[in-house]
Amino acid sequence: MGMKYMVAVLLLLAAGRVGAQVPDFVYSSSIGTPQLFMAGNQAAYPILRMNSPDQLELHFDDLDGVKNYYYTVVLCNEDWTPAEVSEFDYIKGFSQIRIDNYTLSSVALTHYVHYQAVVPDPNCQLIHSGNYLLKVYVDGDTSKLAFTKRFLVVDSRVPIQSQLLTPLNPELSHTGQNIQFRLNTAQINPANPRDQVKVDVLQNYRWDNVIRGIQPTFATGNRLEYTNPDAFNFEGGYEWRWIDLESFRFQSARVESVNYGKTATDILAKPDPELSHREYYFFQDFNGKFIIRTTESYNPLFQADYATVHFSFIPPGGAAFADKDVYMLGRFTGGGLNDSTRMAFNPGTGRYERSFFLKMGYYSYSYVTVDRNDPSMKPSFAETEGNHVETENDYMILVYYRALGSRADELVGMTRFNSLNK
Repeated sequence: MGMKYMVAVLLLLAAGRVGAQVPDFVYSSSIGTPQLFMAGNQAAYPILRMNSPDQLELHFDDLDGVKNYYYTVVLCNEDWTPAEVSEFDYIKGFSQIRIDNYTLSSVALTHYVHYQAVVPDPNCQLIHSGNYLLKVYVDGDTSKLAFTKRFLVVDSRVPIQSQLLTPLNPELSHTGQNIQFRLNTAQINPANPRDQVKVDVLQNYRWDNVIRGIQPTFATGNRLEYTNPDAFNFEGGYEWRWIDLESFRFQSARVESVNYGKTATDILAKPDPELSHREYYFFQDFNGKFIIRTTESYNPLFQADYATVHFSFIPPGGAAFADKDVYMLGRFTGGGLNDSTRMAFNPGTGRYERSFFLKMGYYSYSYVTVDRNDPSMKPSFAETEGNHVETENDYMILVYYRALGSRADELVGMTRFNSLNK
């Protein structure tokens, strides 16, 4: 297992060296808890408004020691492919920023160095709206990639009128949620709106099940209507699970046991049962977000400790799903479905299991299944969490525009709403 782990790490590092740009991905095994959020609010998705004083906070730990870290940003198109433009087309100032604000950990058993920075830096102003990939790397060498994070820069020129409805499809009316909306494109006045305007709809800021590539139902003058009742249907899901790790000494209700070692801590979370046949009931959840904080007198940036947290999911009958993989979903995992978030089935316990090295804080998460034989199928809650039309979810609609002759998409509209407020 040690050799397999080392090979996996080397492959990831090799991917970083050849310029791979996978959004929200950790390439270096020494990186802990990378975060990018609106200044002062860990739970807020990183979105900047053009020509505003908005700032993002970048935080991460290095478990090896002090290194010479830098960051840069890359403008991407609507589908997150790098835009074929010069960095001078979207950056005013320096394109490479050194991260020189760091603190060595204290009190914690786990030794690490905490780094933090602001985005954008005063010497690196962003002059183009759109999707951005933040790349953190070592020694000023972009091939030594440590991790990447997505963020958005919006220039709100397209008003959006949106509504959440119960799906008309009777098979989805009790389990799904339908989004419909209208755009006013007068400020951008596209010559060919069906080709120049693209829309993405996200549920709980997830990119693994984003709905994109849908043409408008009607296009009249400066009005685009997306009212196809089958176009933007999402699974309702269930309220997200949680685990409170704000203290390792005082165990929360979701912790089964803790093993306190001299140099490390292991936490066994209570097994998570499948909920697909359980009736819906509302409780306030966190929709996949997490917050680094402690209930003790510690500075969470550089005094909060780490622990290896062991999760397990009990499938129906204690048997593995046929032709399906189970993944843990949550922003603390990067939000992606890959080898680092796939659960391993243990025949001896009849459970899917996975461990994560987590910093003190409050975490929310869910489980999804993915069909191995049909990669085009979106991840599903149906067999792990269940789906309910009543479930509280956050939604975000993004509108992109490609001007005639332009080589990059602009983000010209955005709206956000919660299913309980529609």
